[in-house]
Amino acid sequence: MKKFPVRRASLRAAVSSPRRDARLARTLAPPKTVRLFSRRFPVILRVAGVNQTLIIVPTYNERENLPRMAEKLLSLPVAVDVLVVDDNSPDGTGKIADALAAHYPQIHVLHRSEKNGLGRAYIGGFQWALEKNYEFIFEMDCDFSHDPAEIPNFLKAAENHDLVLGSRYTGGVRVLNWPLKRLLLSRFAGIYVWLITGLPFTDPTGGYKCFRRHALQAIHLEAVRSNGYSFQIELTHRLWRDGYKIAEVPIIFTDRVEGSSKLSRGIVTEAFWMVWWLWLQNGLRRWPRKKQKE
Repeated sequence: MKKFPVRRASLRAAVSSPRRDARLARTLAPPKTVRLFSRRFPVILRVAGVNQTLIIVPTYNERENLPRMAEKLLSLPVAVDVLVVDDNSPDGTGKIADALAAHYPQIHVLHRSEKNGLGRAYIGGFQWALEKNYEFIFEMDCDFSHDPAEIPNFLKAAENHDLVLGSRYTGGVRVLNWPLKRLLLSRFAGIYVWLITGLPFTDPTGGYKCFRRHALQAIHLEAVRSNGYSFQIELTHRLWRDGYKIAEVPIIFTDRVEGSSKLSRGIVTEAFWMVWWLWLQNGLRRWPRKKQKE
């Protein structure tokens, strides 16, 4: 796959200056076609169809973060497309996403009519990604708690795995600027999930993930019940219990600078009960019901 270089011009201009918009569009836009294979039998493919990697970024009131995140993603050493799933943000994040998408063919926007939970946003994004035939499909936060620079590490691990989890706790704690209460809650949640379900991963509630296409296709997305952070546990558990290959890669998690956290008491309560439901679904087993797929 040919990677078109992206100059590190600020994408924030896409929402501030029409004249700067036009200049940045000329700077960042890749050539319209790329020639592959031999000179004798050329195959011409549109760039929009070349990228195999999609980064799904749910947004709700992320107007300060989205332009900077788009800039980082388009500047990566690997070619990626971006899908912004906006829940009708009252701060205008959806309009900013539309402005970015109008200039950069790598950016796409999925608008939802109301805020309906993280899980529903990702389900909509997954369905869109499968329809567009992406091979590597990421979950990623827009608030920079997930570092875009880690994406190449995920893709390398995904060559031999069906799901790659970004872990804040592999080989030690890698969390910056988090209150002690949140850190303890996160660590307790991981231990709790392991005690009930046997899920053998250090960070089952984490939301930085890369799915292979066939793994997402194996999940009946319409049947996924959870919606908050337990959504992350449920997807991983469904693949683990069916024998899919899952890897963890270490990441550094940094608490958001702009915006506010969406964690609520309802999200914590849902996760508490969801773990027991997953254990029942797996026939009261604490191990996969199927052998690991080759």
